[in-house]
Parts: sequence; C-alpha cells; structure tokens
Amino acid sequence: MPCVETALNLSFIFSGRGRFRKGMLGSGSRVMGAARRLRCLKLTQQQNHQRLLRPGCGALSLVRGKKDDSSFSHLFVPVPVKPSSDDINVGAELTGAEIHKDDLLKVLNKFYQRKEIKTLAKEHGLDHHLMHQAYISFRRYCLEATALPPDLHIILADILQGAGSVDSIFPYFLRHARTAFPHLECMDDLRKISDLRTPANWYPEARRLTRKVIFHAGPTNSGKTYHALERFMSAKSGVYCGPLKMLAVEVFNKCNAKGTPCDLVTGEERRAGNADGSQANHVACTVEMTSINQHFEVAVIDEIQMMKDDQRGWAWSRALLGVQADEIHVCGEPGTAELLQGLLNTTGEDLEIRNYKRLTQLEVETTALGTLDNVLPGDCIVCFSKNDIYSVSRQIEALGREVAVIYGGLPPGTKLAQASKFNDPSNPCKVMVATDAIGMGLNLSIKRVIFYSLIKPVVNEKGEKEMDTISVSSALQIAGRAGRYGTEYENGRVTTFRPDDLPILKSLLSQTPEPIKKAGLHPTADQIELYAYHLPNSALSNLMDIFVTLSTVDDSLYFICNIEDFKFLADMIQHVPLPLRARYVFCCAPINKKMPFVCTMFLKYSRQYSKNEAITFDWLCRHIGWPFSAPRTIVDLVHLEAVFDVLDLYLWLSYRFMDLFPDAALVRDMQNELDLIIQQGVFQLTRLLKNSEQSGDEDQFTMSRYKNKRIKAKVSDDGPSLPTGRLTDRLLAQGLLTPNMLQELQKEWNQKKSKGVKEDEDILNTSVKRGRKKKTKSTLRDEDL
Repeated sequence: MPCVETALNLSFIFSGRGRFRKGMLGSGSRVMGAARRLRCLKLTQQQNHQRLLRPGCGALSLVRGKKDDSSFSHLFVPVPVKPSSDDINVGAELTGAEIHKDDLLKVLNKFYQRKEIKTLAKEHGLDHHLMHQAYISFRRYCLEATALPPDLHIILADILQGAGSVDSIFPYFLRHARTAFPHLECMDDLRKISDLRTPANWYPEARRLTRKVIFHAGPTNSGKTYHALERFMSAKSGVYCGPLKMLAVEVFNKCNAKGTPCDLVTGEERRAGNADGSQANHVACTVEMTSINQHFEVAVIDEIQMMKDDQRGWAWSRALLGVQADEIHVCGEPGTAELLQGLLNTTGEDLEIRNYKRLTQLEVETTALGTLDNVLPGDCIVCFSKNDIYSVSRQIEALGREVAVIYGGLPPGTKLAQASKFNDPSNPCKVMVATDAIGMGLNLSIKRVIFYSLIKPVVNEKGEKEMDTISVSSALQIAGRAGRYGTEYENGRVTTFRPDDLPILKSLLSQTPEPIKKAGLHPTADQIELYAYHLPNSALSNLMDIFVTLSTVDDSLYFICNIEDFKFLADMIQHVPLPLRARYVFCCAPINKKMPFVCTMFLKYSRQYSKNEAITFDWLCRHIGWPFSAPRTIVDLVHLEAVFDVLDLYLWLSYRFMDLFPDAALVRDMQNELDLIIQQGVFQLTRLLKNSEQSGDEDQFTMSRYKNKRIKAKVSDDGPSLPTGRLTDRLLAQGLLTPNMLQELQKEWNQKKSKGVKEDEDILNTSVKRGRKKKTKSTLRDEDL
C-alpha cells in the first residue's frame, strides 16, 4: 500500500495538465514506471504541499483587502467541475482497492464537519458561504466520478483503511475550490481593475492640456446657457453637450441658422451642418456621445448638476474630466460649485464662477387653483403620471378649451408640434397639460405653472421606485418655466391645484437646493472585459455585480451609478450567444424596461445579431406591423409610442453595428411617418379616451394616481398630515388608495376619536372595496414620468 507521502506527490502529476489521459497507462511495468517517477519527485512535491497549506503565500494572500470578502462572497457562482472521463481507474490499480460511494460520503461529511478544516479554509479565502458551496461541488464531483484522480483516490483509500486522517483531504479540496471559484487566485487583479479612485487619470490626452473651466451658475431663465453658447458659436471649433436630444437639436438649428456650421450627433441620429456633408468644426451632441478623442477650442456642458443622477451621472463626469478643450463652459445650478472645485482639484485646474440671477420675476400665488374651471390662458398644469395627463386634459376639453399635451413618452416631433401649437399667438390652444418633461429642452410661453400634485415617482438609493414629494431642485426647475425673458409672459406665476399642497410648494420654493456632493461613475467595457478574462464563466450581470461590490471610489467625490437597468437587459439576453463586447453594447441601449413590446423587440434584435443575420427593413416591418394606422383608443396610442421606441432602438444599434442594421435611412423615414400619426392621435386625445370607454378598454387612468411603495406625506410643518403604516403603505403601493381617500379616512377617524372609539382598519377595508370597483381591465400601464 503506497504511503501518504507518496500519495501527496501524486497531487501534481495527476492534476491539471499532468493528469493521465486515456491509454497513457496500462498494467504491469507501465504502472510501476509511473510509481518510480513519483518517488523521484517526492522532495519537490512535499515542499509544494507545505506551501499549499501555508496561508498568506502567493496568490492566496491576495484575497485580503479593504473590504470584508464575506460581504460579497454570495456573488461568486461556482464553476461546474466535471469528473475525468478516463476509462482506466489508475488510483484503483495503484491501491488495489475500489472505493464505495457510501464509505466515501461518510469520509467527506466527517471532513466537512471538522472545525479545524473550516478555520484553515477561511485563511485561504473561503468564508462560510464559499466553503459550503465548494464542499457541495467537491462532494458531487467525488460521488459522480467513475474514476477519481489517482492522488485523491490514494488518500481516500488510506483514510478508509485507517492509515490517514481526513485532514489530508484538504489540499485536494482546496485545489477543487480554486477551480470552482477562479476568483480565489486573482482577487488582487480584480481589485486593481475596479479601483476607481482616480478617474481623472483615465483621460491622459485631456490631462496634457491646460484647460480653462468657467462655471455659469444660476436658476432657470437666467441667461447662463445663452452666454455659454455665444462663446461656443464664436469659437473656431466647439462641442455642445446637452442632457436631451431636443436640446442638442435646438443648438444644432440655432448655430446653422446664424451661419456657424454645426453637426448633430445623438445616439440615434447624425446630421451634417455643411451642405457637402463634410465634418463641421462645431458639433451639438447628447452628453453620452461627447467625443473625448477630438480637440476643440470650446466645450459647453449643460445641466452640470446632472452629475448626481443615479442613472446617467457618469456621462457628465466623463465629459467634464475627459473632453479635450482649451476652454470649458459648464452651466447649471449654483449648488454644483463645490463639487466642481473638488473634481478640478484632482486635475490640477482652476474654476472660474460666474453667477447669474433670474431675468424676470416669479410670483407664488396666495391661493390654489381649486378647480379646472379657473384655468386661464397661458396656464400649464404639471402632472407626474400619464393617468393624470389623460384625466386633466379630458376635463379641460370638456369645458370647451383646447389643450396641448406633452409627456416624456412622446416622440420629439410630437412634442415640438404641441409646443408650437401652445406658443402660437394665433392658435386657439392656450392651455397646456404636461409632465416635468417641460423642465428641460422646450421653449414655452407659460404664464402660470400649476402643480396638479407634488408627489412623484423617485428612485431610492437601492434602485427601487417609490412615491415621494418632489425635490427642491425639481420644484424650482419646473416652476421656473413660468415667465420667459423676451416672450409674451415675461413675469411668471406658480401655484398648486389643491389648497393643501400650496404651503408645501411655498416651502420648497423658499429653499436652496442641496449642494451636489458626488458625481457618478460607471464601469467601462474595457474594465468588464478584463473581469471576464479572470472570470470567464460568469454572466455579464454577475460581472457587473462583482465589479460594483469590489470597486473602490473616492467617497468624497464619486459614487457608482445604478446598474439595475443594465443588469435587467443583461439577464434578458444572457441565454443569447453574443461576444462580451457586443453584449455590453446591447445592455447600454436606452430603453424603457417597463414597456414589454420594446423589451420583446430588444430580445429579437439580439437573437438576429447572434445568428449574424441582418435586421433588414422587411424583417422589421413584419415584426412591428407596418404600415401603421391612426390610433382609435389610448391603448393604440401607447402601442404606437412603444413602436416609435423600437425604431429608436434600431437606429441606436445601427450606429454601433452598421453591418447588421443596414437600413437606418428607411427606418428613419418610417419613424417620421409614425411621428405624424402619433401627433394626430395626441391632437385628438379626448376622442381616443371616449373610444376606449365605448370599446370596453377601460383605461387604467381611472385607477389611483399614486401607485408605489410609499408616500411621504409631510415636507414641512405646514404640510398636511396623512396617516401612515404598513397596511396603508401596502394599499398605496397596490393602487387601492389615494391621498384623497386617506384625507377622507382621516376625517372619519377624527370623528371616531371624538366619540372615544378606538381606531381600527374597517374603514380601510371599505375604501379598498371602493378602489377595486374603480379598477379597470385594460393592459395600459401607468407610465410614471
């Protein structure tokens, strides 16, 4: 019987690349020759064995870092380790004994139960979770293998015959664990890749320049962007980086109209400013499309406070740190100044601040609107959901007034048509109903802004949506749209629809927005590719999770942007065979994950791409139902809006995979046609609502308006107080209660209290029944905008 020391020597020869292949060994002399070779390697293998068991040496010490590995060990998924398919059981030939599975299981269980083994495993990077997962994989491997590796077979045979301790299994268990969890040997590399503490160093070309940075700070309608654009158009070359496509288009049109040739670059579109199609010296782009490889004399980065955005903040950080411009003009809220100074300290650049004041007056009215009968020409009623948009516009038109409607889901052409209709002095349409989409990108002649509600869906720090009172920044941004310098209504007014909201609005508008404290960052494709090199069997979504968890950032300046939408798309196409770089690009696509049709087409696009089959115009027509017909109901209109987004997605992909999305010009023509059809539907919104009822499509806009996890009922001491609690939160989240219902309940509760009756939830149950009666059957979503 071979001794334990000889068995340990086998751990090198019979593992990894040194494993015996089928036919390599026979019986007799060839087996004895292998045994002689093993004895010659005895000393070397003893040294290797001791090194393997010694914590803190080599790659094993790399698992020690600033973060506690146990906090993210659950992110690592074990790689399946398949047993060898060798027909010859070399271990059985060397020991002369087979190992029964029942006996083997007892030995393995005894090994796992040893406290000393768990302590040793922890020293080698295997916390409780990883140890358990590795053991399950190791046990399955041993029980399913027809022929165990010879070195492991010999050790197990010795243990079963009482010639060894179960502790001697550990080197082989650790070898298996490293195969199942490749990160154990590359943690140091992973930490270095995800070290994001000095993002300014990612842009060496920009660091070679001595850039002059000017911050134009001021509220809405203060002229800050106007002055920055004047410098932009007078420069020999320049780039404008805007938050929205519509703003980029506006700058594109303005520059070309004033004789400064300017190109347009957005995710879905490219337009040339020069008549011959040659590249112009100026370019207007969305901030994500900012070129960091081209040199400009002047760069303008608009709405710089968007660096704080959980989803897109990384794009502003990238533009500020990476754009190659001699002169950079950033425009935004004054509260961004301190963060800008901190960021520029890391680049060695100075910040010049130019402060602006609002050019016209903004007055907060002393009374709320109360009823839609009091709507006046020049009014804009701001809602935060499509349901409210539909309901309010229908009620106003029932009063004989024409309404312009704008919300985020509309195509740009439709938004501009509605804005033009509202702004035209000769047009009878003098009232607008809109979401906070009017806060940026549209020039509107608004006399008075009326907040229909102050509750809006927001994304919390965990990436979850919940209902909350609008922020001070949002309130100032939207209210500031009332009154515009040089228009019919220079002095603006603002109020609320409900009297209870007016004290809250006054409190919001009297405050200064909180300073912007951190700028967003996002993992790049190169960084994720490096991760995939070290963890080749991990899914993209899993790689992103590991990257974000292991990442190290300067907490005083930066944060990692929310990656939930990215992971959602990554999980959706995980089963589709795609190269990693292409998969990453697909997952960066700007789509609304709440729209099932758009998600379905996204999946179909990725499948076609994976098969290397072109997504042609004909293929697209078959899948989206072209030619389109005018919408008859609200459901039809919402579907057409989703189709428009599908075409937008095609155009976005066409600039990244030109060979497989070849018909961008035809798709753009189709999209323009669809835009006109949607415009017709929006112009006849009331008729669509009536048709929906007559056809039985009772739209969900009759459901409660505030549907999500919770509502903060109080912003200041002046605000109304509503009852809260677990049941209340749940009913609000399910859309079975509204704040109005809660106010009625509060009155009833107060009456009960005066009679000495203890509060209970019977009234809530009654309200739930009322809410259920009002619930509708349509599949139309409540698109919170």
